[in-house]
Amino acid sequence: MKSKDNILAIASGKGGVGKTWVSTTISHIFANSGRKALLFDGDIGLANVDVQLGLSPAVDLSDVFTGKATLAQAVTHYDEGNFDIIAGRSGSGSLANLSVDKINSLSRELDALAKTYDLVLLDLGAGIEQQVQAMAQLASRCLIVITDEPTSLTDAYAFIKILRMQNQDADIQIIVNMAENQREGLKTFGAIKNACESFLKFSPRLAGIVRRDPKVKEAIRSQTPILLKNSKSMAAADIAALAVKLMAR
Repeated sequence: MKSKDNILAIASGKGGVGKTWVSTTISHIFANSGRKALLFDGDIGLANVDVQLGLSPAVDLSDVFTGKATLAQAVTHYDEGNFDIIAGRSGSGSLANLSVDKINSLSRELDALAKTYDLVLLDLGAGIEQQVQAMAQLASRCLIVITDEPTSLTDAYAFIKILRMQNQDADIQIIVNMAENQREGLKTFGAIKNACESFLKFSPRLAGIVRRDPKVKEAIRSQTPILLKNSKSMAAADIAALAVKLMAR
């Protein structure tokens, strides 16, 4: 199996849709299944994987980009979830405009590192910037997290449009997050699906729907994975079902 086959990108058109929570939780579920997982915080400049998990890594991506460490040396093990992470540098706006050379170098290192894992999850930055799109190309599948907010839908559509322009064969799937219920989640998915079919002649697949759940905010505030904080919550059940589908491929 080529390393790219086990690299999965999680993206969004805009911030605030729960992308990082989805990324950390899927990583946790994969690890619980006995798979070796790595979560890469690709939200360069606005990284928050370490914040959500309550970690303070000694080495992060800023050290990699400045040549102080290799990508492998930036790996930190998250004991509570039993998966590895590569943290970004929160608030480091200087990393938001990586050069093509740095992106290519990062791609090569990540490709080599991925060979040692069953799954590598790329938690990408929100938006359609060049470095976000370039990193999305590293993955075999791209899951785009959306909510029912109009700006989430329009920005997600823009992301899909550009991704499709770069790769017509891109495997793009949709996660509807914070849905009031399954019916409303399907309605939200239908809106983005119809837009893609009408203007891009492309039909994205539905990866899953995660219902709105106050237990998610509680877990994030306590910097504790929801599978440890409240494993029987609605959102935990929904994302576990979603992850099972991903593992089945």
